[in-house]
Amino acid sequence: MKTKLLIFTLILGLLTACTAQPTEVPASPSTEEPAPATQASTNPPTDTAIPPAESPLPTQEPIATAEAAASATVSFANDILPIIKSRCVNCHGGERVEEGLLLRSYSELMAGSDNGPVIIPGDAENSLLVELVVSQKMPKRGPKLTPPQVQLIVDWVNQGALDN
Repeated sequence: MKTKLLIFTLILGLLTACTAQPTEVPASPSTEEPAPATQASTNPPTDTAIPPAESPLPTQEPIATAEAAASATVSFANDILPIIKSRCVNCHGGERVEEGLLLRSYSELMAGSDNGPVIIPGDAENSLLVELVVSQKMPKRGPKLTPPQVQLIVDWVNQGALDN
């Protein structure tokens, strides 16, 4: 799912770059502003800013945003456990335990189910829990997880499924 989002972002950026040609290309693609003396001698102050639609590097911002979202550390206690408690514990905790999978704590989640491990740290593609929430097969009862909730779980597993 991350790969599709990244490819879509890249294609969108390329299309934007092809349709919006800049009227003036800076000598350096640096994001730093030139020193005031250089700016005053080469460009009047009102002409220095290139409108966003005419930016010579339109793909930098979406990629940076996607990278920032992917690189943000997902917390088990703050991000994952609340999702699990609200959507999974009815069938995988308390008096009820489906498939031998308890999800009341990190240690129970990592212990897995009757069928073996459900999380492979660092490998969301091969983690059963991720497969089931991405495919919307789980939770079986109640509302399905939202795309941002699914993405949090995918990111957490890919980041090593830490108890943080």
